[in-house]
Amino acid sequence: MQLLPDPRALEGLGRNHSLDTALADLVDNSIDAHATHVLIRLVRKEGRLRSLYVVDNGQGMPPSRIDAAMTVGSKRTYAEGDLGHFGIGLQSASFSQARTLTVMTRSVGHDPVGRRLSLDNRDFMAETVPAAFAYQELERDWGIPETGTGTLIRWDDVFGFPVTRDPGRVEEFITSTAQNVQNHLGLVFHRLIERGTVNISLDVEDADLDQPGPLFEVTPLDPFGYKRTGLAGYPKTLAATHGDSDIIFKCHLWPGRSSAAEFRLADAPERRQGLYIYRRSRLLQAGGDWGGITVPTRRLQVARVELHIDGDMESLFRMNPEKSRVIVGPEFMRLAEGAIADDGTTFKTYLEDAERVFRESRKRTRERRPMIPPGRGFAPAVRKSINAEVPFTHENDQPLDIRWKRLNSDEFFEVDREHRTLWLHEAYRSALLGNRRGGLNDVPVVKALLYLLTEEIFQGERIGPKDRDNLELWQEILTAAAKSER
Repeated sequence: MQLLPDPRALEGLGRNHSLDTALADLVDNSIDAHATHVLIRLVRKEGRLRSLYVVDNGQGMPPSRIDAAMTVGSKRTYAEGDLGHFGIGLQSASFSQARTLTVMTRSVGHDPVGRRLSLDNRDFMAETVPAAFAYQELERDWGIPETGTGTLIRWDDVFGFPVTRDPGRVEEFITSTAQNVQNHLGLVFHRLIERGTVNISLDVEDADLDQPGPLFEVTPLDPFGYKRTGLAGYPKTLAATHGDSDIIFKCHLWPGRSSAAEFRLADAPERRQGLYIYRRSRLLQAGGDWGGITVPTRRLQVARVELHIDGDMESLFRMNPEKSRVIVGPEFMRLAEGAIADDGTTFKTYLEDAERVFRESRKRTRERRPMIPPGRGFAPAVRKSINAEVPFTHENDQPLDIRWKRLNSDEFFEVDREHRTLWLHEAYRSALLGNRRGGLNDVPVVKALLYLLTEEIFQGERIGPKDRDNLELWQEILTAAAKSER
């Protein structure tokens, strides 16, 4: 007898997917189809986000393959270098994010074909997309190089899209989503992007205007992209034997302090460290776990291990269907325990070195940069506190004054580097004082904050482009705030 799955099984697909990991799964399929360019497009109509497209210029699918590709649980045969694995990536990724999935494709020597599946269709029946519509969609100018073939995936009724038409909230969602997607895809596919295998980009189309917005290219985000190592001699390669092969652990140490996006991949230090596991140059796991080697801790945040599980190594690992995490078994821990570098370094040594780099960086953090001493305009208690907390540039340095005077414009402040004075506009003084009587050392909170914000501008021979940009930003915001106060 034929035992059909419960129709609700579709709704359970991809429950662990986020929008980022779902899109990465679709990009996997595009790369397996030898696409050189992949475009992700959000579509806005009448103020609301309506649909999402993933378009590639790969080899497409012939009519004989599209039905199998749209069948839930139909596993295809993968080539040796393919990124696909489970055979349910298309449905799992799509139905984790949207109620309706449409696929339109064209391969060499075949007319365009398309199929549509919906969570609302409980009998697993697929709709046939009219050939004329599939041709029309595929022939649109998608802004990627044309090859005459390719695949277009469309999501409608996307769960996570905001239901509001409020332009501010929609723009905020688009900005946040685009940034998250760019960061995730830039991290997952950084090796393939750097190599020139694939180009991934995003844009937003306003359907009412029938035109897309600016194109944003996904740039590679290399988790090992530090300029200098945290400790001389690193990275080090630790090796262990598994059958007839070696398993290679490439152990990296980031510098103790870094503001680089490649270092700050996650908010929590415990999530940045650990195993970075690749399969066929595609990042499967971006840290957050040590596979039993040790326990994540803040002291190990500079430690990252690069591991490739191609070929014979795959038998030691099991990746989740979303391809975002790898589970290891007891054999892996035994191999890691015995792994050793040519100079005798073991994982124990490596982890001790990582903690030492972290400790040294904490010491340097406490060494604050010298600042210009405060001069006239500061309340005695404020000057005393600054004296106790920061070192000064030179004992004979002219101090920084903060004074009031009438300015010729409505700007809140004026920088006078020649006399090392920050002038505040007298027109706002009464409002900031709350109509209280002023004096030389008045508004101590405002002056203390301005000192911390602008003191560095008064150092050096000239104001650089970055400092000028900061001054313009501070001027605009503080002037608006002072006007509001008045």
